[in-house]
Amino acid sequence: MKPVRIFRHIDCEGPGYLAEVLEREGVPWELVAIDQGAAVPPTLDDVSGLVFMGGPMSVNDPLPWIAQELRLIRQAVERGIPVLGHCLGGQLIARALGGVVEPNPLKEIGWHPVRRANGAETSPWGKVLPAEFLAFHWHGETFTLPPGAELLLESEACARQAFAIGPALALQCHVEMTEALVREWVARYADELSRGGGAVQTAEAMLEDLPARVAGLQRVADALYARWIRLL
Repeated sequence: MKPVRIFRHIDCEGPGYLAEVLEREGVPWELVAIDQGAAVPPTLDDVSGLVFMGGPMSVNDPLPWIAQELRLIRQAVERGIPVLGHCLGGQLIARALGGVVEPNPLKEIGWHPVRRANGAETSPWGKVLPAEFLAFHWHGETFTLPPGAELLLESEACARQAFAIGPALALQCHVEMTEALVREWVARYADELSRGGGAVQTAEAMLEDLPARVAGLQRVADALYARWIRLL
């Protein structure tokens, strides 16, 4: 199998639990470290899928690699190559396919429940999702749905948490989290937490019952990732 190509936009937001799942399932993968100046590979002939991770920047920022990734996403979807996006990555998919990325009414950071969107339970993606689960969040922007997209998840603070369109799955929430990643983000972005506001939890609240929360989230991630891997 050709490898899955994973785009990382900041050093602390790598593939996390997704890497563990890919390795467990025997799926080869490679990392494109945009944060270290790596170029966006222009071809899709040597990959079986594309994954786009998160980052503190906005899809609307005038960064040269953003336009290159948007073009690559459009080409992949046109060719039926599976694409997966987490947070910023989901926003990239939305914008590439005709959606808009804009400020969310509330900044959403920490552990907050998400629920399956009305009607999504009958879709192939919705069937693998529980009616509600506790997800990890860290975003101030969100996406509108591209034309033809199916809404999968929503939350109290964010009306659009996930959508599917063709071979693409876009997530606003973070299902790739490990205990180590949560702890690293809490430490790295402590100044953002100190400002509070919106739906922003404290560091103490985010670290409470962390092993159990991560384990529950990873059960959901297992189901989503398994379905995405079957598309490769």
